[in-house]
Amino acid sequence: MTDETSNPGWPTSISAITLFVEDLDATKRFYREVFGLPVHFENDNSAVFGFGNTIINLLKTTAAHELIDPATVAAPTVGSRLQLTLPVDDVDAMCKELAARGVTLLNGPMDRPWGIRTASFQDPGGHIWEVAK
Repeated sequence: MTDETSNPGWPTSISAITLFVEDLDATKRFYREVFGLPVHFENDNSAVFGFGNTIINLLKTTAAHELIDPATVAAPTVGSRLQLTLPVDDVDAMCKELAARGVTLLNGPMDRPWGIRTASFQDPGGHIWEVAK
């Protein structure tokens, strides 16, 4: 791996993550209610939320083809290909809060062999989120 000084101009952060969703309204509601985030921008095809210095863009799958063509948009039923991790101070407390917000955990909370405690859940678009300490 190289550092910034040996490769000037190379990106050092992720500014946006676009997640493809079938039901924009349900997923937008999930992000507002579960994460407590306001919508920063929205139109008929997308809704944008801020996570610190990174934005999460929820984009209807019907509009995603234009963005990634000639690649294809996979159906949410084919399985997950990513996991987004949120650092928290107390995984167990966060799991209780998630349950209070109507979230069903996929797994956890559990202690992982690599020394962290985690729990995972899924948004309405099929994307996996993890809380970890």
